[in-house]
Amino acid sequence: MPTESEVRTDRNYHTAGSLVHPLWKGPAFVPGGTRQSPINIRWRDSVYDPSLQPLRVSYDAAACLHIWNTGYLFQVEFDDAAEGSGISGGPLENHYQLKQFHFHWGAVNEWGSEHTVDDHAYPAELHLVHWNSVKYQSYKEAVLGENGLAVIGVFLKLGAHHKALQKLVDVLPEIKHKDAQVAMGPFQPSCLLPTCRNYWTYPGSLTTPPLTESVTWIIQKKPIEVAPNQPHRTILDSAWEGTMEVTRDTWELVPSVQAPSLFWLLSIPAGCISHAPVFCTW
Repeated sequence: MPTESEVRTDRNYHTAGSLVHPLWKGPAFVPGGTRQSPINIRWRDSVYDPSLQPLRVSYDAAACLHIWNTGYLFQVEFDDAAEGSGISGGPLENHYQLKQFHFHWGAVNEWGSEHTVDDHAYPAELHLVHWNSVKYQSYKEAVLGENGLAVIGVFLKLGAHHKALQKLVDVLPEIKHKDAQVAMGPFQPSCLLPTCRNYWTYPGSLTTPPLTESVTWIIQKKPIEVAPNQPHRTILDSAWEGTMEVTRDTWELVPSVQAPSLFWLLSIPAGCISHAPVFCTW
């Protein structure tokens, strides 16, 4: 069922500095544009779908390769040839391998997430990016293909200290400069997921070029908590001295654009573990 959610389609990486993403030439428009992300999720428009199964999450901590400074954000890369390290079930028909995860944040803690919920933005948003390893031979091929990608979105809010995230925070001073990278060693990304695994899902797009509408979005309904001095603005300002200014305040909200159908699943809390939650009805 179509929702009345708002979708952000005006792509612009203008910031306080002069740097812009090399693939952006000001606002960009995709022909058709019926599945562009991110969207403003409206609770009243989301539809509970009892046929949705739990998302099965199984990550191999040893597949974590390195963390690197892309010049626009920091990104943690994984060996996407690692058998079985990824997700399946839920709204997905195939297995999707974990490729990388990264964060989006804002210049102030009140606005940093790309997706919003009832017009509410969170300080930051985590994206775990996966590709369809059954249908495609590589991540690059999957980016351009139908049902090629699946991205788990996790909101971050200020609160308690996040122990698992601290391992990333401690490395940030070592990657101050563009293209710098540091080996991570084993890291279990499932510990960045909320205890409650309820989610919204909708068919959407990449939020950066090439903006391909190849993404199944799986947005966790519950945020994770991080301490005020943990991952986003405070740490990044002190560690990188403003070198990644372009990642901030990247979105303009364009109202009155029909968003894709939005469905949600209700599950039993599963904790910070690598298996899926138990599905329940209500």
